[in-house]
Amino acid sequence: MNDTLIGEIVVPADHPSLAGHFPGNPIVPGVVLLDAVLAAIRTQRPCMLLSMPTVKFLQPVLPQERIELRIEFTPDNEGTLRARFQGSRRQSPVFEGTFVLSCGAAA
Repeated sequence: MNDTLIGEIVVPADHPSLAGHFPGNPIVPGVVLLDAVLAAIRTQRPCMLLSMPTVKFLQPVLPQERIELRIEFTPDNEGTLRARFQGSRRQSPVFEGTFVLSCGAAA
């Protein structure tokens, strides 16, 4: 069973992480983007993040930029769920990766 979640990420210009990353020329920190991916997943499924086997940041993301998010879910052999995600700006990938999730009753 595969399914897909489509969404978007927009980090506001007043996000607290931007003040130190980098003053005068803010770039959205990768951890903020990854947290947004996990938050999007959790709007649909009560999951716990187990690992991030792959994460790549391909281009900087600026405040207020609209990033299109696509997450594809695939069950794993170990009873976990694999979420492959990609964030894109005007159809050009800016980050991508994979989360391994536990979505059982205890998650």
